[in-house]
Amino acid sequence: MSYLTSVLDKSPIRDGGTPEQALRDSLRLAQHAEHLGYHRYWFAEHHATPQLASPAPEVLAAWVLAQTARIRVGTGGVMLRHYAPYKVAETFNLLASLAPGRVDLGIGKAPGGLPASTAALAAGRTPAGAFEQQLHDLEGFLSSSLPADHPHAAAQARPLPRTPPERLLLGASPQGARLAAELGWRFVYAAHFDGDPRSIEAAFSAYRAVSSQAPLLATVAFAAPTAEAAARHLGALRIYKLHLGPGQTVNLPNPEAAAEYARQVGVADYRIEETHPSVLSGDAQQVRRALDDLHQRFGVGEFILDAPVADLDARLTSLELLSPAPRAAVA
Repeated sequence: MSYLTSVLDKSPIRDGGTPEQALRDSLRLAQHAEHLGYHRYWFAEHHATPQLASPAPEVLAAWVLAQTARIRVGTGGVMLRHYAPYKVAETFNLLASLAPGRVDLGIGKAPGGLPASTAALAAGRTPAGAFEQQLHDLEGFLSSSLPADHPHAAAQARPLPRTPPERLLLGASPQGARLAAELGWRFVYAAHFDGDPRSIEAAFSAYRAVSSQAPLLATVAFAAPTAEAAARHLGALRIYKLHLGPGQTVNLPNPEAAAEYARQVGVADYRIEETHPSVLSGDAQQVRRALDDLHQRFGVGEFILDAPVADLDARLTSLELLSPAPRAAVA
């Protein structure tokens, strides 16, 4: 199958482990992914999450870029709502100057944490504008193409790298896909939050209506020597969807986090829906077959694999079993 395979890492902290160990594990995994022929290695952004050590993915990306040689490294993604587009452009232009041709800027819309963290990140800042405007401003700073009447048209996001960072938008809706296409960005569908085939098809159709680039698909994928071993490592994965009101939903990792989110935003009348994330698991043959099927069905050009397992040895084994090296020449 002619598709690329990449990795999403949240730097999970093992039971009884430390954040320092989790970050060392992430470096080792990234270096092993490079050795095995994976195309990208991304870090997610999560704030004040006890089980994760990745609140600043651009910092982790810089650290890993300095200790790898070939693999693309970036973010999946920077949560733009918290930051000035100009600062994000400066940061990633700097990274792209330090590691030419290897830097990815993946952008997400979600808060990446509970409301208390969101409020703390916004302290002392002018309230962010609409996400779509932020994204257009970011593209303007990266490509030096802000309109002359823009209030910050004179600000240049230097240094100006010879090879700019690749831009990708993470989302799970036709609106997000269309926005990515209109900006000339790659689109990554977040199937680990919504793996409904109809939703994937709708988003990809919207993207292809404007863009000729192949879309990417992020999904939970984990392989072990046997399907039974994979199931033991994954356990009973759940996503808890918090319904706050008409059209207002947030995905949380457990019921306690969902209830705390509602408390922090001051909503007493809410509903928590337990859902099962889209998971590809089993032995290597089973997971590869599932990826091949998704590639054939939706024309996925690249998979971003998220393995929600903290055990380092198990994650290394999964990387080896799903190694893209045998198909690298084709892809």
